[in-house]
Amino acid sequence: MAAYPDDSFPYQGLLPKKETGAASFLSRYPEYDGRGILIAILDTGVDPGAQGLQVTSDGKPKIIDIIDTTGSGDVNTSTILKPKDGKITGISGRTLKIPENWINPSEKYHVGLKNGYEIFPKALRERIQKEKREKLWDPVHRNCLAEACRKLDEFDSTHTSLSQAEKIEREELQTQVEMLNSMEKKYCDSGPSYDCLVWHDGETWRACVDTSELGDLSNCSVLRNYSVAQEYASLGLSEMLNYSINVYDEGNTLCIVASGGAHGTHVASIAAGFFPDDPERNGVAPGAQILAVKIGDTRLSTMETGTGLIRAMIETIKYKCDLVNYSYGEATHWPNAGCICEVINDAVLKHNVIYVSSAGNNGPCLSTVGCPGGTTSSVIGVGAYVSPDMMVSEYSLREKLPANQYTWSSRGPCADGALGVSISAPGGAIASVPNWTLRGTQLMNGTSMSSPNACGGIALLLSGLKANGIGYSVHFIRRALENTAMKIEDIEVFAQGHGIIQVDKAYEYLVQNSFMPTCNLGFNVFVGNQRGIYLRDLHNQASPSDHGVAIEPVFPEYAVNSERISLQLHIALTCNASWINCPSHLELMNQCRHINIRVNPSGLHEGVHFTEVCGYDTTAPDAGPLFRLPITVTVPLRVHETSGYELVCSDVHFKPGQITRHFLDVPCGATWAEVTVSSLSSDVSSKFVLHAVQLEKQKAYRTNEFYKFISLLEKGSCSEAFPVLHGKTLEFCIARWWASLGDVSVKYTISFHGILCTPSQLHINAADGITRFDVLSTMKYEEVAPLISLKCWIQSLRPISAKTRPLGPRDTLPNNRQFYEIILMYSFHQTKNGEVTVSCPLLCELLYESEYDSQLWMLFDQNKKLMGSGDAYPHQYALKLDKGDYTIRLQVRHEQLSELERLKDLPIIVSHRIPNSLNLDVYDNHGNALIGKKKSNTLTLQSGCTQPFFVTSLPDDKIPKGAGPGCFLSGSLTLAKSELGKKADMVSVQYHLIPSPNKQKNGNKDREKDVEKEKDVKDEFADALRDLKIQWMAKLDENVFYEELKESYPTHLPLYVARLHQLDNEKERMKRMDAIVEAADDVISRIDQTALAIHLAMKTDPRPEAATVKSDMERQKSSLIDALCRKGCALADTILQYHSQDGATSEEVDSTGDDTKDSLANLSETFWEILKWTELTDSKVLTFAYKHALVNKMHGRALKFAIKLLEDKPNKENWKNCIQVMQLLGWRHCASFTESSLSIMFPQEYAPF
Repeated sequence: MAAYPDDSFPYQGLLPKKETGAASFLSRYPEYDGRGILIAILDTGVDPGAQGLQVTSDGKPKIIDIIDTTGSGDVNTSTILKPKDGKITGISGRTLKIPENWINPSEKYHVGLKNGYEIFPKALRERIQKEKREKLWDPVHRNCLAEACRKLDEFDSTHTSLSQAEKIEREELQTQVEMLNSMEKKYCDSGPSYDCLVWHDGETWRACVDTSELGDLSNCSVLRNYSVAQEYASLGLSEMLNYSINVYDEGNTLCIVASGGAHGTHVASIAAGFFPDDPERNGVAPGAQILAVKIGDTRLSTMETGTGLIRAMIETIKYKCDLVNYSYGEATHWPNAGCICEVINDAVLKHNVIYVSSAGNNGPCLSTVGCPGGTTSSVIGVGAYVSPDMMVSEYSLREKLPANQYTWSSRGPCADGALGVSISAPGGAIASVPNWTLRGTQLMNGTSMSSPNACGGIALLLSGLKANGIGYSVHFIRRALENTAMKIEDIEVFAQGHGIIQVDKAYEYLVQNSFMPTCNLGFNVFVGNQRGIYLRDLHNQASPSDHGVAIEPVFPEYAVNSERISLQLHIALTCNASWINCPSHLELMNQCRHINIRVNPSGLHEGVHFTEVCGYDTTAPDAGPLFRLPITVTVPLRVHETSGYELVCSDVHFKPGQITRHFLDVPCGATWAEVTVSSLSSDVSSKFVLHAVQLEKQKAYRTNEFYKFISLLEKGSCSEAFPVLHGKTLEFCIARWWASLGDVSVKYTISFHGILCTPSQLHINAADGITRFDVLSTMKYEEVAPLISLKCWIQSLRPISAKTRPLGPRDTLPNNRQFYEIILMYSFHQTKNGEVTVSCPLLCELLYESEYDSQLWMLFDQNKKLMGSGDAYPHQYALKLDKGDYTIRLQVRHEQLSELERLKDLPIIVSHRIPNSLNLDVYDNHGNALIGKKKSNTLTLQSGCTQPFFVTSLPDDKIPKGAGPGCFLSGSLTLAKSELGKKADMVSVQYHLIPSPNKQKNGNKDREKDVEKEKDVKDEFADALRDLKIQWMAKLDENVFYEELKESYPTHLPLYVARLHQLDNEKERMKRMDAIVEAADDVISRIDQTALAIHLAMKTDPRPEAATVKSDMERQKSSLIDALCRKGCALADTILQYHSQDGATSEEVDSTGDDTKDSLANLSETFWEILKWTELTDSKVLTFAYKHALVNKMHGRALKFAIKLLEDKPNKENWKNCIQVMQLLGWRHCASFTESSLSIMFPQEYAPF
């Protein structure tokens, strides 16, 4: 029998506070629980209805304001309407009834429309789409499909030998089945569309979102800006998505603020959640208030943007926040720089805002900290730590393991030598999440969770300091945190920073040292433009090196000049490393002082070595260092030819969470490395992370990074490969996953390979015909099998317009620092359905480090429907587009208008993916390439040997449709034969296109001209005058030209065609049906159909004038089909109009007049005439085919043709035709879904940025 369970639960591990000293601090100072502290949570947004986020421990509103700074929730409400009879027609076309109790002295309403899915988080959108399909679509659609199949089966069972009419009847039934199946496959839920109203009630702005989608505003919530009264509402009982509003631009912009993901609410709950009835679930600082700022753009799957971040800092300063928690970040090419980081630094240094951020989740390799958490001087970067209690409570591990850093927690040092990680905190929690997730709490882990835990701890410190009237600066707080943090044994400094935050000890430090003259001072320590010393490559370690270090005191913004004058510090400089030689003392005043430090790494063993030069105030050494200079040296191991360029590690023992690092000097000529890991344990399966990083100057670590999570079965093995750069130190890290239980032994081998291509990037010009490249085996015998694969074609675009303007109050920094924007517009044509990626090469891959504060592009179809958006990282935002015309709008922002003016001709590129990659033919000698014989096969090259290869151009018929001069094809060249080598070692290839060959039309034209008699000049003039009159006939809308020309040229077919087009395009067309039919008959009668049929039946025409005859016959055929179609459409419209006026529906066409019967007979005759010359699916015939089917009540065929018309012209009228036919078929669910999407598919304006 199972043992009876313990009735206690380790609650302390769900949201850890004991490990950081927060629990003991709160038990000692229960009123210093964050009261009086305002934390800005910059994240995906916070749900005000989530558990624990309503009030603080002292009864104040928990969330003082909720702001979306991204623009993803913005609605253009610049259209102003006044009600008529208490009603307004919304942008959606719905009638909106204004409740009588609404107060609006001006009677003016700003109206707009929002697609609900633009504000739904991705997970919610997918859930709602699934629910709607299962509940509203599938049951009805299955019933319609079953009924259609039943009718078809009944017809087949009762009809054996089919007449022509019966064949069409069966085709109608078959088409209905096909249409239903097609609509099942193409089912698309565009989402709800919400009419929005904004008005001023005389005191404040109010807004109402029509969540009913019925115009019933009396049952919809009316909200004020959240900051006014903390009001919010839900978009529906199924959605459970809470939202609030903000009104900007005097009512012209409504912002609907909803959480874009669960992340932000979880973070807020960790930092400051308060549960009065369940205090064990409290966040770290339950008394703190929150400013919820959404910086994750829903349009970009909650990616942060420069716009969102800078607006967030404006709001942070405006609300005088004490703390910022920022659980976001990206890899950066250069640290501590860029427009966004500059704004963050200003907020910290000038407004005393303490900025806490996640260090990143990209470990275990070194130098993987993200920006801004690990790379920006003013930001406190937090690593992620897991305690034994967390392992039991959160992760339900079978056994408690020793405390450790999570495997994935990013490590320092920063590329410029700074430590990167400042402190660590628990990196996991089970905390509140938004209501739309349909759960109250959720386990999440990451430095995203360690950051709010530390931030909450700092809020406790500030709460205590404020309660006791103790002033502080950001420098004082940071120094207290770092000097009192608890270092965990066996966790390297790069992972934990200065240690685990200790709230209680930090508070004691602050109180004890608050009277020190240096307490609020900060210090800038720079080595050149670096913040530390980082020697990573061998060439930096050949001999001792001297480094000049600048040290400068930094005073708080509020410091008075007398403090600056009186500063006189006696600094003792210490370092515990024997390989560092530094001065012992420094006299520091309000001036930048310089010292020299010598680093001598010559005696260091292979691996990583870290130390710090610390500066102490000699009058208060117990207060810990005032400043630190981090020094890191990685000594790489040389891999020699004698070892086969391999590193073999046998029988290496790994405990859970254990990490082994190797720093290798990549051999000269190496281009890729292969690693094989084999388990030696027969009873334990295990999880490992293989991670490799090489650093290049001014390139992010991700540029040369390899990461692979592997599961090794008992006695199993795994092989991987990755590219390398020779001459650069490679860190290869093999790490046992932190939660992988049991000890395991493994053997692993790292081997280097080298195949060099000259040139290093292959540019092939199609005009060259043959392009050469050379391949060199640099290290050992290698099997070479070159393969060039082109995977996409690149289209470059220039803007068709560029407009700059100053932005509004939302985008104005303190001291009226105004931001400006430039909006660039581009257009392109998609020749067929496919996948595209948009990028701006000048600005892409730059976010935090960019000198421009933001870039955002939005792609629209020809109807202004938003298809997708993207920002600095284009590879994340591939879009699938149908054939058609598209517009791209690109917004770039900057503080200086002149910098934006420079971008008015900024090009962007559109990358079109080729569905099936194109392979170029490769030969190993020029002769074979020239005659196209005997392509290259596998060759074995010995070390030092070179082999030339020759590439031929693509055949013209292989060039993707739409690609032309100015475009190029892009792909890669792989050289190695092995699959691992192919995957790791690739050479970039660009194939530059040339104009396509001129295909001569009417090949015998020149010869015909020779035999033709030259026309008299007067005859040419007469013909030209005739053609000009015909051209102007329709424009003047007069019959005088027609009658005159008819008399002069009674047999000239283009005249009668033009007359037909003139009548058929008149505004009052419905009154001219008889004239249209007569004009069509005129055209038809002037075409010798027998001669035309005989010509079309001919296989070969040997006559000299064959080309001219063929061209003339094709024109006649086109005119004949056109005339028949226009005649048929006129007849069909006449019949449809008759039934409409007669009050009959198209289902009731039994009682018809003689004229209508004649029209029906004439229509049927026209139908069969058309079928003699072309298919009904011909684009020229589709309109007639649709109307003919409609008249004959063949609604399945009508829908088929209407959808084909829609594919050619996706306009609103064609969609309405489809909806009409769906209703006639009784497929009301299809009609309803389609009709509800019209306002989304055809917006009045482009979506705002």
